[in-house]
Amino acid sequence: MADYQTIRAGRVGAQALQIDEGLKAHMNKVYGLMSVGMLITGAAAWAISGLAMSDVPTQYQIGADRYLTDFGYAIYGSPLKWLIMFAPLIMVFAFGAVLNRISEAGAQVYFYGFAALMGLSLSSIFLVFTGYSIVQTFLVTAIAFAGLSLWGYTTKKDISGWGSFLIMGVIGLLVASIVNIFLGSPAVMFAISALGVLIFAGLTAYDTQNIKNTYIAHAQHGDAEWLGKAAIMGALNLYLDFINMFMFLLQFLGNRE
Repeated sequence: MADYQTIRAGRVGAQALQIDEGLKAHMNKVYGLMSVGMLITGAAAWAISGLAMSDVPTQYQIGADRYLTDFGYAIYGSPLKWLIMFAPLIMVFAFGAVLNRISEAGAQVYFYGFAALMGLSLSSIFLVFTGYSIVQTFLVTAIAFAGLSLWGYTTKKDISGWGSFLIMGVIGLLVASIVNIFLGSPAVMFAISALGVLIFAGLTAYDTQNIKNTYIAHAQHGDAEWLGKAAIMGALNLYLDFINMFMFLLQFLGNRE
């Protein structure tokens, strides 16, 4: 009996070690995919803003010494801006359905395509805010995100109950933001930004813990394809948490041109 218990304990310990090593690799993949997505978004936003903005005087003036090119006006001064604004939202809602129908490689390409389209959508920040304040806000967001994600990964507290409240908060922010597009109220925008920072700070910790728990719950089944797609979905969730927290913080920390 003693030998059996020793053997059994050894097997359990080896299995736990295997899951622990797999979890580290899984989280590294999640953060790696997210980081590549962020780089694609940043590169696309910077490139599009450069094509859209010029120092050469034209009829499309947007500042003291800043003008839109014809390409820039086609993006920001026409109904095309609504397509650019809402296309990433449509892709996010479609991601879950697409994920079940395509391969892991296809899902990764879809994620990178979404990141590029998001960069196009966010390119206008370079026309509105100074480059220094954008970099400053990005660094503040990165530090806050790292701390919140680390806490979500290491905490022993079960925060799964936060999910429903945070998702309801996101829906409320989305509706309020759409309404405020037409109202243009600075007070409403301030309230949305303040709540947005808090909600996506909570989602960062929640999503990190959820990614960890999801892997632990399914690692024993050995479905590599499913775990690969789960890593992409986790990267998308954390990517959205970072982008949204950055955009809301930019309303407070950004210096406008």
